[in-house]
Amino acid sequence: AGLALATWTSCQSSPASPSPISLTGVWGGEHITLTVTETGSRLEFDCAHGDIPGKLTPDASGMFATPGVFVREHGGPIREGESPDAHPAMYVGTVTPATLRLTVRLTETNEMVGTFSLIQGSQGRVLKCL
Repeated sequence: AGLALATWTSCQSSPASPSPISLTGVWGGEHITLTVTETGSRLEFDCAHGDIPGKLTPDASGMFATPGVFVREHGGPIREGESPDAHPAMYVGTVTPATLRLTVRLTETNEMVGTFSLIQGSQGRVLKCL
């Protein structure tokens, strides 16, 4: 009985380190698709897109906040020499094993782009400008 108690006690005293949540792959929801790779992430929105450089890694509680770029798009052709309507943005998210809640805010103006709910493995539903 003493050995069993010692074994049980030692298992209980070493905290299990949480397994890191991997975001790699495609996540989608209404008005958004997020593609995450080891080197960066690409977002597609209705009439916009965004980029997050580097690996997107949530902390142990599943949260992340990372800077990136948000680019507004418009209908019709892109004119030669036209500068993209790009803005620095902050991407803040909370992830569970199969869902991601993402808030996008432009950092220069503090304008809220929106909050999105994404599901891992979903292509999402995005309507591009015509």
